[in-house]
Amino acid sequence: MNAFTGQTFQMNQIINIKDVIQFTSISRAKIYEMINVNSKYYDPSFPKPVRLSESRIGWSALEINQWIESKLANR
Repeated sequence: MNAFTGQTFQMNQIINIKDVIQFTSISRAKIYEMINVNSKYYDPSFPKPVRLSESRIGWSALEINQWIESKLANR
């Protein structure tokens, strides 16, 4: 199963926050809370972002897809 149906991505593609929001249906604020270790909403299973520059981060498309698939498998 591929959560990115209709989307093309390569194994090592880095996607931006807008794509993560689109693929997961999780808000921007909630995603940032899920990656913040000091937040009560921290989710250690959510993929860690990749720092691309001082002011830019992205996520591995493959890791986001695997996270979505793990959620589907655990329901």
